[in-house]
Order: sequence, then structure tokens, then C-alpha cells
Amino acid sequence: MSNPFAWIVEPLDASQPAKKFFNLNKLGDARYGHLPFSIRVLLEAAVRNCDEFLVKKEDVENILDWNVMQNKNVEVPFNPARVILQDLTGVPAVVDFAAMRDAVKKLGGDPEKINPICPADLVIDHSIQVDFNRRSDSLQKNQELEFERNKERFEFLKWGSQAFHNMKIIPPGSGIVHQVNLEYLARVVFDQNGYYYPDSLVGTDSHTTMIDGLGVLGWGVGGIEAEAVMLGQPISMVLPKVIGYKLMGNPHPLVTSTDIVLTVTKHLRQVGVVGKFVEFFGPGVAQLSIADRATIANMCPEYGATAAFFPVDDVSIGYLIQTGRDEEKIKHIKNYLVAVGMFRDFNNSSQDPDFTQVVELDLHTVVPCCSGPKRPQDKVAVSEMKKDFESCLGAKQGFKGFNIAPERHNDRVKFVQNGSEFELTHGSVVIAAITSCTNTSNPSVMLGAGLLAKKAVDAGLTVKPYIKTSLSPGSGVVTYYLRESGVMPYLAQLGFDVVGYGCMTCIGNSGPLPEPVAEAITQKDLVAVGVLSGNRNFEGRIHPNTRANYLASPPLVIAYAIAGTIRIDFEKEPLGVNAKGKEIFLRDLWPTRDEIQAVERQYVIPGMFKEVYQKIETVNESWNALDAPSDKLYTWNPKSTYIKSPPFFENLTLELQPPKSIVDAYVLLNLGDSVTTDHISPAGNIARNSPAARYLTGRSLTPREFNSYGSRRGNDAVMVRGTFANIRLSNKFLNKQAPQTIHFPSGETLDVFDAAERYKQAGQPLIVLTGKEYGSGSSRDWAAKGPFLLGIKAILAESYERIHRSNLVGMGVIPLQYLPGEDAESLGLTGRERYTIVIPEELAPRMNVQIKLDTGKTFQALMRYDTDVELTYFRNGGILNYMIRKMAS
Repeated sequence: MSNPFAWIVEPLDASQPAKKFFNLNKLGDARYGHLPFSIRVLLEAAVRNCDEFLVKKEDVENILDWNVMQNKNVEVPFNPARVILQDLTGVPAVVDFAAMRDAVKKLGGDPEKINPICPADLVIDHSIQVDFNRRSDSLQKNQELEFERNKERFEFLKWGSQAFHNMKIIPPGSGIVHQVNLEYLARVVFDQNGYYYPDSLVGTDSHTTMIDGLGVLGWGVGGIEAEAVMLGQPISMVLPKVIGYKLMGNPHPLVTSTDIVLTVTKHLRQVGVVGKFVEFFGPGVAQLSIADRATIANMCPEYGATAAFFPVDDVSIGYLIQTGRDEEKIKHIKNYLVAVGMFRDFNNSSQDPDFTQVVELDLHTVVPCCSGPKRPQDKVAVSEMKKDFESCLGAKQGFKGFNIAPERHNDRVKFVQNGSEFELTHGSVVIAAITSCTNTSNPSVMLGAGLLAKKAVDAGLTVKPYIKTSLSPGSGVVTYYLRESGVMPYLAQLGFDVVGYGCMTCIGNSGPLPEPVAEAITQKDLVAVGVLSGNRNFEGRIHPNTRANYLASPPLVIAYAIAGTIRIDFEKEPLGVNAKGKEIFLRDLWPTRDEIQAVERQYVIPGMFKEVYQKIETVNESWNALDAPSDKLYTWNPKSTYIKSPPFFENLTLELQPPKSIVDAYVLLNLGDSVTTDHISPAGNIARNSPAARYLTGRSLTPREFNSYGSRRGNDAVMVRGTFANIRLSNKFLNKQAPQTIHFPSGETLDVFDAAERYKQAGQPLIVLTGKEYGSGSSRDWAAKGPFLLGIKAILAESYERIHRSNLVGMGVIPLQYLPGEDAESLGLTGRERYTIVIPEELAPRMNVQIKLDTGKTFQALMRYDTDVELTYFRNGGILNYMIRKMAS
């Protein structure tokens, strides 16, 4: 179908007539110049992809009319330019694509037609753990263990990298997905199929937003949404409100970008930006490097926004030069963005667009700070840390409390490690990790940490040997400039050796603590501390033995490691005393911004980036040695407990079957309000008494080999058994929280999976009754895939979280909604009835359908297929089925 906006296409450069772009200025619409720059990206994608089916002229008009439509809950389509995946969330996507190839072949089509239509990049970064530290061979040992644990998954991904076009897989040991994205994968402006257009993306990781710091609009989505985009389908999203965040002033010379981001995080949490875009503007933005901006954008999930956008300016162009991007490409990037009105001068207020609301921050008011002890938004000034921790000790159990009786605040435990005696108390630091995409991408804080380490070693300070110290850079470039600038030996001397390239401590892959340390903590139930340069510090995430965890800049991580405790006032108390008896204070060691920038200018150079990234896909010898099959169809290993062909397409035929009514369905679960994807989706460790554990035991695995649900996301047999397996599940059929339900034909109480299996064997369809905000929380693909495989045909809810509803649509599970003013209680539903949902032949978006009960009662519910496109998916039994038929016919 032809594009109704084809008339605004023109060459970018008269000397290259074949290289064109959609010139939005030619629309001649005064509203365009008032749109936030992030909304201009949505508009350009809608104009370029307008086909009057997936994207309509009406959608373009709604985006142009953003100032009015932002308050009307209008849904618009968005076609991102690419998709980015990490290994835990990427494996299920590659599994689905492999299974789709099998299905296309079975239907008589060409299986090689199944490829990502939209480019996809997958970076393996979530598998490595800090098993070894403080050894010269820590990096090698940790990487060897990573391969030992994940060989099956890695072989499968290597097959995928060879079998699929348009999919790039970056091997383990290369870096963290978001840093590799920033330094290497980001195009900023795409040059593809004869057109220039803005780079944009969605990713299957919440911190995908980091790329917004470089002016590339992106955010995290669920796996099914990501697969849909890979297959060329747009995302349906509510046209967002945009908060303008005005930055003014200059940061204090001793303040780091981490301090700025923790301040912004707390501020935006207070403002309330959930589900909105944040767009930064004002002269203060020009004072921030791209690494500083990326740090702020990275923490976007912690303040709850969808995206945190910094439009491209001259600083962005300078970063592309610094990171070794092609000069000719950089020239076209700037020319295109200027031509289309998307290039920003933050000192020119006449360019400021309209915003939903404007909030301001003077950078000069930012002070050194940390966040904790349990949430990233709980900012604490460094000057207040000692006092704040001590008040948290006695405060009642909660986000800022540990409920430790006053007489226990000074409990001490002596222990012996490697022949030396040490002592722990509440507030003792036992983990100090420079980790995470948030800060390791930023040369200013990494070099700041290195310079502080050098001064500390020169002053005669050390870190106690029982503290688990680690440095996990986000890319090989970091190691390169730390080594070249001469600070690496000093970091290593304090215990901060490179232990691996990946998320590591930030996602809880912190590895074990020394046994004597763990025993000492347990002996008196001490509130031991982890200090990390990460982005999340929720209870239980970093390590089971660290009840308090603080987010801090890399230099502060080193400072607290040297101090050995969080209970220190750096202004009044020395970091330590050297062998000559001299007290050394933090102020004696702390490098200034000017000092750091001088080293950065000298050592962070384009040649480094070019050298590291030229060989990124071939440098890992273990990856190169993996023997992956070369066939275009994957040979599934029936013995594998990690990778399995999913049964999504077993009964798929080329011909469309007319939609059938759901007859006499049982209710599997009767749930209340705010059921989250954590309740639905398999996550965390596999409980030893669970259906998943029974399955793995039946495959001759011991509990030690169970691994986690995350690592087994490529095996539907494990994942379906982990669906609704959360011990905190509140099912109204039971008088307790448990992952169980009643199997009504027998009256037995069973695990949810076992009950669903009984119903399935008897050919009995299932539904779920639930309340408001069903599916809120992180968008997880298995929160829709799992219910589908349990045999759940429909969900009847009071309301849905937006992404989860679209994931249900994608899997062919019908999202039904009570009519306004009605719910299970008002209709007198107990969930013990049998339900017949009448699906008419003629379907329309948002139509009402009739529900008949075996009691004789009838009522109507809204069928939440909101667009014609969603109805097309429904008729096909889901988006993957739709794409298979499209490719096979």
C-alpha cells in the first residue's frame, strides 16, 4: 500500500539523490515546531511507516496534535528502528524464531523467510558471576565458570547468530548490553534502504533507556512486544505526557554524575512521572557529558518514567567522534537532524518546545550522596550517611528500617579468616562493587575511582581482605583507559581487579561471601552492608547476607571499602591511619572534576574504541570454539533442560479457523486487585517442592543443578510449571497465600500447574477471574506465554496494565473486561460456575460479548481488542501465528 506522505520525501544532499528522508517541515504544520523532540521521533516513524493498516493518517494527526491528545488516553503505533536484547530475555525470542521456522516448513513454506525484519542486536551479559575476586586470574576463572554453566544456552545463541539474518549476537566477555549499545551499536541516525531516519529502539531490559542519553529514543518492553517489533509490527502505546526537566547552573567540582542522577531520581519520584516521557533541556544540559546524560537516562526505571530523553546536540556529535564512529556518517547524522528539526542547542531557549509540565534543578545545589538502604530513590547525602544508617537500625521494619533493638546496635562478632582475626558489626561493609551499566560507562567516575585509588595507596591505605571487592567494567574500553592512564595497578592493589564484563553484582550475581564472614553475619543477625555503583538495591537482590545496600559513585565505593563501614562521617573521621600513624581523610584523596577531565582528555581516545570494537565479535576464544550446528533449522536436543521447542504452533493450519466460543470453562484462579507479573511469571530460584523441581528431578537433576527460572527461559516445560507458582499468590478459592488452587471436578487442592493439567487432559477450557490493574509490574513475556500453555483461554478483569494486555493479545488469550460499575462481587460471581463466552462471527474493536453461566445467569463484558490489527491477531490465534501464516503463504 502506498504511503500517503510520500510527497514530503526529498534527497538530504543534492549530490546523493538516492539518499532520501521524510522532511517533516514540508507538512507545513505550525504544531510540529512546538512538539517535544521525543514526540518528533514518534511522529517521523508514524509518517514514514504510514500504510493505512498498521499505521493510519489519523495516527499521524493524533501525534501532531500531541498538545491536545496527550490528555485523552489516545493509543498510537510506534515502529522502532531496531530491537536490543540481553541473553536472559533474548533466549526465549530466539527459541520462538527457531520454532516458527519449523512451523513454516511444516505448512509448506520457506523457513528461511523467518528472520527479524527489524534489526536485532543481542548482547550476552547477564550470565557471569563474581565467583572469584582478588586474584590475578579472577577474570579468566569467572569466564570459564560462565561457559561451564551456560554452554547449552551459548551454543544455541551461536546457532542463532549464524542462522538468522538481521540479528547480531555480541559474545560474552564483551561488556554490558547498554554500554555496548552506547559505545558501538547506536546509529543515532539510520541509513537504510535509501532513507535516513532517527535511530530508535525497544529492548527487553528495563535499563534500555540509557541510550536516551545519546539522543536515541528507547525503552524496555516485554518479550512478546519485542518479538512483534522484530517481525515488523508496531508497538501500540498511549501517547505520552512529556515532563520538561530544566537543568541550570554548573555542578560543584567535587560532585560526580552519580550524585546528580541520585538527586534527579529522588526529585522525579516526588514529581510523579510513571508512564510519562521526561525530556531534558536548559543550559545545564550543555555542562553534562554524554556519559553523564547516559547515567541519568539509565536510572529512568528507578524514577518510573518510560523514557528520559536528551536530544542530540554538539556534545553528542563530539561523543560520536570520541568513540571512533565513521566521520562521513557523523556528517550525515548532523545534516539530517538539522534538516528535520531534531538537532538541539540547549543554550537557545527559542528552541524550547511545549511540555506537559516543567520542573527545574540547579546543578550547583547537588551534593555528594548515596541511595539506600533498600531503594534507589531514597537519597542520602554523604554527610548524613552515618546518622541515617544508625536511625535505620532502630526504625521499624520497612524501606528505611531494620527493627534492631537499641541494646543491640553495637553488637560485634569476631571471626578468623586465613589466620587473621577481624570483627564485624552493624554497618560493616562486606561487598564493595564497581559494577553496572549505570556508572561503568562513564569515564569521569571510573577515572575518578582510579585516581582516588592511586592517592589512597600512595598514602598507605588498604582494604580489609574479607571485603568482597570487584570491578566489572561495562566494556573492554574501560579496562583499556584505566590501564593506559596508569591507575589499574592501584585499583588492583585495593582489591578492585577486573572480575568480568557483565552486570554481575548489580543483578545479584555477586557470588558467595567467604564462609567465616557469612557465619559471623548470621551469628548475630548483623545488618551487613553492600556498597555498589549500580542502579537497584532492593532487599535480597544484591546478596542474601547484605540487608543494607547503598548505591554510590565508583570513588565512594572505594572510600567505603577502605573505611570498612558505612558508619563514618567523612568530614570528621579519617578514612584510615597509615603505617606512620598519620590520619588520612577523604578530602585529602578526592580528585576534582578538572583533575579527572584532564586525564580523560589525554587517555579516552577514539583509537581505543576502534581497537576494542573492531574485534568484539571474534575476540572470545571460548565462544569461537563453541561447536554450534550450521543448519538453518535448529536440531532440538530432547534431553536438554534449557532449550526446548515450544508447543505454540503444534496444531497450526494454513487456513484460518473461524473464532470459536469458549464453552463451559472452569475458573482456574479467582484473584483480586493488583496481581503483578511477579505473581504470574516464573522468576527467581526454583523451589524444591515445586512442579518445576519435580520435572527437573525427573530429568535426573539435583537441586544444586536447578539454576534459576531466568536461566531456563528457553524451556517451556520448566516455565509453564513456574507460572502462578509465586508463594505470595492470593487465590480467593483458598484461605491462605499459596501457588495452589481447587480442581473443582475432584474437589482437590493442587498446585496450579497440576490442576491445569487435569483440566487439559479432560479437554476442559479455563479462564481466570481477577480485579483491577491485572498484570502490573515489569512486563514479562512468560506472564502471557505461561497462562496460554496452562490452557487459559480468557482473562476477565476489572482493568489491565497496558503492556500485559498487549502481551495477552499477542499470545491469543482473550482479555475481557467487566463493564463500568460491574465486578465479580456486583455480579455475584463466586468462580465456581462454568462460563460460556459467546464469540460472534462479526467482530469489531472494543465490542461487548455475552457470557452465560451454568447457573442460568448471563451478563456482558467488553472484549479488549482495541484495534483492527489486534483483531487480526485474534483471528490468527496470536501474533506469532499471524506471522507464520504470512510467511508460509
